[in-house]
Amino acid sequence: MSRAQLEESLSALRPHPPTAHLGSRAGLFGPSSASWQLGGDVAVFAGGGRAALLQLAHPMVAHAIAHHSTTRTDVAGRFHRTFHNIFAMTFGTLDDAQRAARRVHTVHARITGTIHTGSPAYPAGTPYSANDADALRWVHATLADTILVVRERMRGPIERALADRFIADQNQFAALFGIPRDLLPSSYAEHAHYMARMLAPDGPLFVTPPAREMAQFLFGQGRTSLGKLAEITTAALLPDHLVRAFALTAAPRRAAAAMSTFAALYRRLPRAATLLPAHAEALARLDGRPRPLFAAWGEKQLLGLAKRVAG
Repeated sequence: MSRAQLEESLSALRPHPPTAHLGSRAGLFGPSSASWQLGGDVAVFAGGGRAALLQLAHPMVAHAIAHHSTTRTDVAGRFHRTFHNIFAMTFGTLDDAQRAARRVHTVHARITGTIHTGSPAYPAGTPYSANDADALRWVHATLADTILVVRERMRGPIERALADRFIADQNQFAALFGIPRDLLPSSYAEHAHYMARMLAPDGPLFVTPPAREMAQFLFGQGRTSLGKLAEITTAALLPDHLVRAFALTAAPRRAAAAMSTFAALYRRLPRAATLLPAHAEALARLDGRPRPLFAAWGEKQLLGLAKRVAG
């Protein structure tokens, strides 16, 4: 995706219709959107490992991260930069979202190379680019799908109409990366069909050695209790064949039981205690209130988890 294609995509973005009266202050979505409703609480962090491993299962993504990412040398910084941009795109003003989109594209433009360890769908020698449209689509889909999967585990089944609205919102989010509209689903059913095809045991995903090594690093090589907990949670959210391919050590029954216990405890928390700091800050902005005092502290604690998990 070229910079010109990105700018064309950005120029077509408009605020979410129900919050259009708020102008660009509400950003792309706003408080009535499915994106804020489903993806606006801290439960999404429970799916961080799932999203990361699904992305790593794409050989293009795995090699790009292995060759270019600072994750191994700067875990907390890498995590902070990633979510700073994602939160700006989701909860920021329209200007915030577009600035973040340009930052991400600029970084991605420098990430190119060649796959060393091949797979049936991506043989050795295949060139990769972080701005490749199909790879971007997969990364975007893993984020959207993980929010839906985690939300259902935490809160129960999602109504189809709400899921359709969420997918429509996420097409707006995809536009921030310049992903062509003809690659995107028009409904939840189309999204689910795409995910089923990608996640099939005989699908295009393939866990290469660089992907497996990065997964072990992200979970702290089993050295920390938080890393082990993250691995157990991730194993409960992934298809069995990917759990095996990534050599995750969590027993399926133990993983499922741990996830059920976490969900039961989470449902007892008051909504105010589960809001993402960026979500709470956005609500305050729209109400004309100052930034909540806990927002900066809460965000620092959440982002600091990555470093403690990896050890």
